[in-house]
Amino acid sequence: MGLTIRDDDDVELRDIEIFLTLAEELHFGRTAERLHISPPRVSQSIAKQERRIGAPLFARTSRKVTLTPLGQQLRDDLQVGYRRIIEGVESARESARGGPEVLTLGVLGPMWQEIAPLTATFRSRHPDVALRMRDIQITDPYGLLRAAEVDVALLCLPIEEPDLIVGPRVFTEPIVLTAGGAHPLATRSSVSLTELSTHTVLPTGLPIPEYWESAMTPVPVTDSELTPAPRTREEVLWTVAAGEGVAFSCAQGIKYLERADVVYLPIDERPTMHWALVRRSSRINRLVNELFRIADELGPLELDITLEPAQPLRIRSVG
Repeated sequence: MGLTIRDDDDVELRDIEIFLTLAEELHFGRTAERLHISPPRVSQSIAKQERRIGAPLFARTSRKVTLTPLGQQLRDDLQVGYRRIIEGVESARESARGGPEVLTLGVLGPMWQEIAPLTATFRSRHPDVALRMRDIQITDPYGLLRAAEVDVALLCLPIEEPDLIVGPRVFTEPIVLTAGGAHPLATRSSVSLTELSTHTVLPTGLPIPEYWESAMTPVPVTDSELTPAPRTREEVLWTVAAGEGVAFSCAQGIKYLERADVVYLPIDERPTMHWALVRRSSRINRLVNELFRIADELGPLELDITLEPAQPLRIRSVG
């Protein structure tokens, strides 16, 4: 889709998107990753815009990228117009759908079962609205939202994405410690984070943003001498089962992916993961606003777990 400005050159809408994204990220690599394009494509687009304008938009050094005063001015001038264009396209897409209104909710894995009170309340109050769900892949948690293939998504916090808006918290769950059955901690009724300094703490092994990794791992990961080092979640759990380290798990992950070769221990400090509704920073539609309102009304749902060392895991959901 091209936005043509009659002058010496044509300005593509994609080039505006690249400029505004780089103005937020101030990093060519992150901008390319976020837009699913190559870093050279970002550089070419910016160079093209700077040639057209006749002055630098960004100051670049080997250490950082900053906006020039002219770049700041252009960013401020373009943001409002760009958002109106995107909103217009989304509005046209909604009208083109025809038929009953549709709200599409993106959910990561089995979490849709845990937020049943929220979705049931929405359906009961809006029987004429079709509530659709899309499965969000952990390898690309923001892709469907940014592509406008979902209207709103349920994602874990924190969210450090400038183009996304965090709404009400919907769900909280405990973080627990995972240990092998023969590990010295396995027979404990609970464990404190402070005593883990004497044990090997492994990363989650999940392909997630670094800030999610930090939120899910309440103490620093140990510099492991394991060879080869575990890289995936399964490899981490194999290592845990072998008694070569411990790792953290979220309660809903345990509930749906329970394993017989490890035990799960409550943590005295009771660390938790929080999940919230997230939308794009462009215009919020009426149905997303209503889902936000219901989530505020219900308050965060909680996952209550009962753990016994070396015994089967018992978990129950409470609203």
